[in-house]
Amino acid sequence: MTTRPPEVSVVIPAFNEAGSILPLVEKIAAVMGALARPYEIIVVDDGSTDGTGERVEGKIGVIGGLRLLTLQVNSGKSAALSIGFRECRGTAAVLTLDADLQDDPDEIPGMLEQLAGGYDLVSGWKRRRRDPWTKRFPSRIFNVVTSWVTGIQLHDFNCGFKAYRREVVGSLDLHGELHRYVPVLARRLGWRVGEREVVHHPRLHGKSKFGSSRFVNGFLDLLLVMFLSGRHRSPLHVFGRFGVLFLSVGMALNVYMAGIWVVEQKLRVRPLLLFGVILVIVGIQFITMGLLAEMIAGLQQPRDVPIYRKLPKEEAQP
Repeated sequence: MTTRPPEVSVVIPAFNEAGSILPLVEKIAAVMGALARPYEIIVVDDGSTDGTGERVEGKIGVIGGLRLLTLQVNSGKSAALSIGFRECRGTAAVLTLDADLQDDPDEIPGMLEQLAGGYDLVSGWKRRRRDPWTKRFPSRIFNVVTSWVTGIQLHDFNCGFKAYRREVVGSLDLHGELHRYVPVLARRLGWRVGEREVVHHPRLHGKSKFGSSRFVNGFLDLLLVMFLSGRHRSPLHVFGRFGVLFLSVGMALNVYMAGIWVVEQKLRVRPLLLFGVILVIVGIQFITMGLLAEMIAGLQQPRDVPIYRKLPKEEAQP
């Protein structure tokens, strides 16, 4: 007897969420069962130390379509999502939810409905976010800045609740902490990106895994996304624009100082002269970096991925 392949994959990255993972999985299974579409639920245990993976493993075969992927070490949300996208078997759509029970599985039918309405990626919008202000305020600043820099009008770039067409997840290259910028990366590749307001619940178990370092990392990743968004112009074009700007200003200052030398027949060391020389050097360095980046891009190899294992005990959804 052959079983139908899953149409929908639900990918859940989890790190030390032992208190919430099973209630979440059970609720997802109930919602997906009511939709009467073949599905699978993939929990990516991101090196948990609190027994999250063991709890999921104990329910394989009990909850239909449940699978577990275990990363040997904690590798971050982007790596966990990347592994989940690689291993998912859904033929039509892929959903992602955070493992903390703050995303509501009852929103899944609406997300799939909007995805079927012509979008390639639907991102959740936690309009009424049930988190402390220490998370809400920085997130609001992050969303405003990201929207302004990228030109993509979304309210909540970093919402973990998203729905993708199957083809979209195969085109994304997630590493570092680029999970925050999935809508930007998708739009860059030409996919149609939409947004849907979703219910957000207070955290009942565990604690947030993102500390103050996310601000620095988020800023650096934003610079990376800005660079990636311009890759169609090649690295030399991106770095070269800055290089030509600095070089032009530096040369103009130096020509001006040379004119003073011709008129006055003497030239003392002035700050403006030093500034012009520095700009010329910086401009040359930027152009050189662009050339080196072109060489590296031409020799780029596939990225290393974290070591992970798949359990042999997996039961397909009947």
